[in-house]
Amino acid sequence: MDNGFDYAVQTDADGQHPPEFITVLLRELEKNDWDVAIGSRFINKQGFQSTFLRRAGIRYLQWLLKLITGCTISDPTSGMRLMNRKAMEVLYWCYPDEYPEAEAVIIYHRNGLKFGEVPVQMNERKGGTSSIQGLHTIYYMFKVTIAVVFTYLRR
Repeated sequence: MDNGFDYAVQTDADGQHPPEFITVLLRELEKNDWDVAIGSRFINKQGFQSTFLRRAGIRYLQWLLKLITGCTISDPTSGMRLMNRKAMEVLYWCYPDEYPEAEAVIIYHRNGLKFGEVPVQMNERKGGTSSIQGLHTIYYMFKVTIAVVFTYLRR
């Protein structure tokens, strides 16, 4: 934002997000007059779909975000997002650092940003290891729930 760019793209650093989908996100953002386009692996169900346990957690976050915002997001943990300048200006001061994908949906909603999902294909993780494994999964879901609720309650 400090450099005056009109758009910013977010991707995870583990190789899951093929860069060729950035233009797809941009096209859909502009076509639909959105402020944020979220890449979803679950719309067309192509590419890597994640593990059963992770999908169960994603379904829980779908439910929690629907309860709080009224919005249905099929892939609330997707780290592949493209935003316009208006969204950058909102997120510049308050981008969440713990569980940014789920918390950001609340911030989009609260600030009147228009957002939607775009079908993308994701790859299986190409590098690194997930910190959400075994018993850490329960702890993670507890922490993300608390973070989402506090993001909702914070003014």
